[in-house]
Amino acid sequence: MSLDNRYDFVMIFDVENGNPNGDPDAGNSPRIDAETGYGLVTDVCLKRKIRNYVELVKEGEPKYNILIKPDKALNTKFAEAYEALRIDKGSGKTLPAETVKKARDFMCENYFDVRTFGAVMSTGDKQCGIVRGPVQINFARSISPIFPEDIIITRQARTTEERTESGDTEMGRKSIVPYALYRAEGYVSAALGNKTGLSEEDLALLWKAIINMFEIDHSAARGKMCMRKLYIFKHKSVLGECPSHILFDKIRIEEKNTPARAFTDYEISEPESMPEGVEFISMI
Repeated sequence: MSLDNRYDFVMIFDVENGNPNGDPDAGNSPRIDAETGYGLVTDVCLKRKIRNYVELVKEGEPKYNILIKPDKALNTKFAEAYEALRIDKGSGKTLPAETVKKARDFMCENYFDVRTFGAVMSTGDKQCGIVRGPVQINFARSISPIFPEDIIITRQARTTEERTESGDTEMGRKSIVPYALYRAEGYVSAALGNKTGLSEEDLALLWKAIINMFEIDHSAARGKMCMRKLYIFKHKSVLGECPSHILFDKIRIEEKNTPARAFTDYEISEPESMPEGVEFISMI
């Protein structure tokens, strides 16, 4: 089933006393725009949580495998596609374009994240081509500047006998954001989705994954994270009726109390009117 509608969407989520996305270049402290002080969460982080949710709820179901995960080398998975298609590449042979296309179509059909986010699969001897993902997500940025804090912690378990000689406990640290509200924007290209095989059922699963992705990802390090709002702009055509930035600007968020320490310290204004041919949907 082909997609008949382009979609744009806005995700609004918050964190309380946690680290939503650590920066390995900064000792795993919360990511921050050094020039403005606004917090950042990468698209890779958000897509990882979506993948994890889909893998959990669709475990064992055909066509909902996840390519990007730490189980096997990617080239091994590409080789498995050739085995499933019974394609013998042969030693030293150049792959015909038709063969790569068959392998690419196989990967799109069997891997949810490939037909959703796309993938570069042009490595190794048994290549599966490159897929442009119909679903793209921008970095999330906090509505207000964030002020990360380093909390000193202790533990009463040492890893080696040598380290026990200095005492029964040792010190550590945990980087947190006391509170921050983040906003991320995304796009669903129906034109590209029809090339990868993305279906309306896949989209329904995507929306469900976005709403619930923090619910299966709770940890002491990430604190309390909640998806507060998911707004969807549904166009009546494949290519869309309006530029996405015009629609995104209709969602306005203002800080009411400073410093903000709760979701209620912000006010969200939803669209009062929409361009012709665009439907506004509030999922949460």
